[in-house]
Amino acid sequence: MTYDPKVVRPDYSSETGLQARRNAYRHAEGPNAPEMVFEAVAEVQPSRFLEVGCGPGELAARVQDDLGAQVVAVDSSERMVELARGRGVDARLGDVQELPFADGEFDCVVAAWMLYHVPDVARALGELARVLLPGGRLIAVTNGIDHLRELREFLGLPGERLTTFNSENGEELLRAHFEGVESRDAGGTVTFPDRDAVLAYVVPSAPLFEAVGEVPELEGSLVVRRRPMIFVAEKA
Repeated sequence: MTYDPKVVRPDYSSETGLQARRNAYRHAEGPNAPEMVFEAVAEVQPSRFLEVGCGPGELAARVQDDLGAQVVAVDSSERMVELARGRGVDARLGDVQELPFADGEFDCVVAAWMLYHVPDVARALGELARVLLPGGRLIAVTNGIDHLRELREFLGLPGERLTTFNSENGEELLRAHFEGVESRDAGGTVTFPDRDAVLAYVVPSAPLFEAVGEVPELEGSLVVRRRPMIFVAEKA
């Protein structure tokens, strides 16, 4: 999959591709990464919570409803902001590289599966640290460079995908801005039971699968490793 922000922007102009990718995880085994993210938020019982790259707003709404936090959500997609607002969330258009918030305005921030789309990751991490209170927590989620390797190889694409923020380099990048960084591995597998399941995943997200041609025939199922990593970083 490509992570070029210019390429992925059209994909996030609607929820179709995102929902198709999420549907595949009905056949996942191993840790539940979204649930682990919520648990990492709940550990600190935040009073002021920010999510950047909020998507349709499920996490932001859950933090608001279940934890009673005052929540703000930011996304660069107008459609995602609209969907998040539909869940009762204070959602706004914005750029993680230039957040429109005061220093120390939040005690917990989540940036889940979005930093690898950001052109200047160091600047984004600096902004995330800036808007956190001293002692505040950032939860940053990404994937390993071999995430979905078997699917990429099945589609005739390179098995590894280097990104600006991944499981392999995330801790080092975070330590430039945060005092303590903990890694929580959420790796597991996803099973595509047949070729139709692969098509249902790939076709709605065609811009993300660069240079993919005809999807090959598939005998039996395709088991694919998924490599999410949850970084929990504490501000000094």
